[in-house]
Amino acid sequence: MARPTLFVRLFATTLAIAAPAVASAGGDRGTVAPAEASAPAPADVSAPPSDAIVTSSGLAYRVLVAGGRTDHPTALSTATLDFTLWSTDGTLLDASSLHGGAATFPLKAVIPGFAEGVQLLAPGDTARLWVPEALAYRGAEGKPAGMLVFDVTLRDFTSPPAAPADVAAAPENATRTPSGLAYVVLEPGRGTKHPKPTSTVTVHYTGWLTDGSSFDSSISRGKPLQARADRLIAGWTEGLQTMVVGETTRFWIPEALAYQGRPGMPPGMLVFDVTLLAIEGRRR
Repeated sequence: MARPTLFVRLFATTLAIAAPAVASAGGDRGTVAPAEASAPAPADVSAPPSDAIVTSSGLAYRVLVAGGRTDHPTALSTATLDFTLWSTDGTLLDASSLHGGAATFPLKAVIPGFAEGVQLLAPGDTARLWVPEALAYRGAEGKPAGMLVFDVTLRDFTSPPAAPADVAAAPENATRTPSGLAYVVLEPGRGTKHPKPTSTVTVHYTGWLTDGSSFDSSISRGKPLQARADRLIAGWTEGLQTMVVGETTRFWIPEALAYQGRPGMPPGMLVFDVTLLAIEGRRR
């Protein structure tokens, strides 16, 4: 069987914000009440007011409540937030409260204007976003048309770890295999059992390019990856077999063992920090 071309879930930016993953998050929602099914549209729903800030992309926003913090999510963060969505005629299209509570999702998984707007917020902030169609669904069939208006309260976010100092190249003390894979054990694990190619593994990981930019992280999503070792990129299949449960290892995976220059995939050598959480037997 041919090796699949994907192993990391590189989220598209065209998924519907109207169908987020829902978190049963508790605690204080802050100063803004959650939206209800009958949430009235704001008076300025049809167009951004003169005091709205307009970004270079065309997104308009206005901060309604300042939470007092100064840290902001990035494009690779996973955010937990409350939102209400209207069309410019005042029709309520969706609200996180209608799905049982705050929504939690990677910002890479939502429309560009919403992702940009959330990155302007700090936890505790509430803002109104006017997202032009070019930053929303771009006329896609079956999606909300035209400009969309959101009230968003950012509860919190998680981001990928910072790039390691040795992200550009494997250090001299790295173990190198005949295939070209290099690795360093950062934290030893326990036991002596190693995954086989047919083992199903559960891992947390973060991936970087050699310039230090992160392209994916299960840590920022708050959910580990579970997959069969031989259905991952070749460098992962090989590297996982060196690990035991509880171990964290940094891998430098040359392009020949990664995506081999495929369009749309992370290019060049990739660097991963991987923590092996569990090993299962072969799936039947």
